[in-house]
Amino acid sequence: MSHRVPGADRLPALAAPGGELDGLVRAGVRSVGAGAVWAVGDAGGTLGGGSHGALGRGPYARLAPGPDTLYDLASLTKIVALWPCAGALWQAGRLPLDEPLVRWWPPAAGRPVGGVTARHLLAHTAGMPPYTRFESLYGRGPAAIRAGVIAAPLHREPGTAVEYTDRAAVLLTYLVEDLGGAPLDVLAERWAWRPLAMTDTRYGPLDSAATARTAPTEYDEQAGGHLRGVVHDPSARLLGGVSGNAGAFATARDLARFLAAVLAPPPELPWGEPWIEESLREQTGGLRPARGLSWLYAPGTDPAEGTFVHYGFTGTGFWVSRRLGRWALLLTNKVHHDRVTQPLTDLRNAFRRAVFG
Repeated sequence: MSHRVPGADRLPALAAPGGELDGLVRAGVRSVGAGAVWAVGDAGGTLGGGSHGALGRGPYARLAPGPDTLYDLASLTKIVALWPCAGALWQAGRLPLDEPLVRWWPPAAGRPVGGVTARHLLAHTAGMPPYTRFESLYGRGPAAIRAGVIAAPLHREPGTAVEYTDRAAVLLTYLVEDLGGAPLDVLAERWAWRPLAMTDTRYGPLDSAATARTAPTEYDEQAGGHLRGVVHDPSARLLGGVSGNAGAFATARDLARFLAAVLAPPPELPWGEPWIEESLREQTGGLRPARGLSWLYAPGTDPAEGTFVHYGFTGTGFWVSRRLGRWALLLTNKVHHDRVTQPLTDLRNAFRRAVFG
């Protein structure tokens, strides 16, 4: 359950139109270059929000982002799609967290991943290389990528280091799909998005109506233009747009519903209080940087404060603190403009300090 602390009543004032957060984001988008949508709230929903800047350059410069703008979530997909599906399976007793894969998942037999556990995958301690170009290593087809991810060697012993890696999320996707008996997009819709009325959230490629309200990302030579409504992440594109590491699109409105549910999960959710309590605590046994299950501790904070975060490469991000009983989101399409990260990092840090202290 979420817990109120002294100072919680400051949040509505911070989030008021023209207030501190609105001014902070307005000033920040000038240095970031990309427009932004922001919102903050608690278990009851959104307490305030706003948007500033333009959706992009060229033909997008006349468009403004807003609460119904769809963003390529990039790695936020790990939280919005993969994490709740893993939780639903765990709460149903179908996903062992601490049993080596070789003991219960037949494809792991005789493979280096056989000694990895689902907890390792979720906590980024599985010993997998931190970055993998699937096309150059495994080929272009989904079947070849699945075979390659399962068979590829580890580069260190599981449980000995914390290294953020998309390959762990892709392997966990295969586990979730095998156990759930359906593709990840179907499971995420069934277990997370539909129960929370996240009607805008979906995997791409998006249809023309949805694409028309989607923030563009990076220029792609093969596409002959900026990607819009098609996932930016090249590995997820090779997998048809549906993967646990990237591929989901959502609006600020939908993400607000999701984050409020992390603070106070509705009883009908199959990944409720037990999974959230299990996830939002340190899982890395003293190794640094500390991690929860899928969630990361917010940079610049003490893990004891319990402020968790996740960022997306495209420029998205959100935070949640059950101790403070509040959440926040800041969505941009920074990668549409360039890959210079420091201005966005500075804005994120200032925004997080203003909301969470």
